[in-house]
Amino acid sequence: MPVKVLIVEDNPVARSFLTRVVRESFSDLLQITEAGDLETARRQIGPLRDGVQSADPFKLILVDLELPDGNGMELLAELGEYPATKIVTTLYSDDDHLFPALQCGADGYLLKEDRFEVLVEELQKIVRGQPPLSPAIARRLLTHFRHGPAGGSSPNSATMPLASSFQSSRPVPMGRGAPLDHERLTPRESEVLTYLSKGFTIKEIANLMGIKWFTVNDHIKSIYKKLNVSSRAEAAVLASKQGLV
Repeated sequence: MPVKVLIVEDNPVARSFLTRVVRESFSDLLQITEAGDLETARRQIGPLRDGVQSADPFKLILVDLELPDGNGMELLAELGEYPATKIVTTLYSDDDHLFPALQCGADGYLLKEDRFEVLVEELQKIVRGQPPLSPAIARRLLTHFRHGPAGGSSPNSATMPLASSFQSSRPVPMGRGAPLDHERLTPRESEVLTYLSKGFTIKEIANLMGIKWFTVNDHIKSIYKKLNVSSRAEAAVLASKQGLV
């Protein structure tokens, strides 16, 4: 079954460019759907129940911020619990667009002005379990957290919410001494967690288990939510302490 991808972009040239980027980035069989506005995107996604589509959802959604009938952040906010990797693709690299997009649930932020090869490399980071960020955006985030938005020596209160908002589809990290409720993990999730703890990449886990890397990514998101952690390192440490791996 092909992996479903949705590209929400009003510019036909940019849409074609992003389609080529996506096809070059992944070896999986892809089913790419294009939408030029929010209304079309919502129609393609279909009705949601509690923010989640029940059958055959998109696994990757690229969203432009400026659309003819609204802002892409509206769609991101609506898809808060939707089981897809949601990535902003835009020309805007300023804080006024970057941070609100991350707070609305974006899992990555790419600049369409980047070279084809750069965008492909950044998208491929998803397979390795890394957030896709254009180099300029990664530098801006580092600067923001090192110096604060006003250039101070440490992050202020305006900075703090962003640490968790960037991983908006993942829960807040668990306290060191909190108990681990591993009984809720499915056998598949336990297997994925074992491979994660051993340092395998998402693509390697997919090959070992004979499943798609997008499916592995779904399992990891579920593991993070159930264990109340925000990274593979935290999951591995807690799982090791509880004797799961």
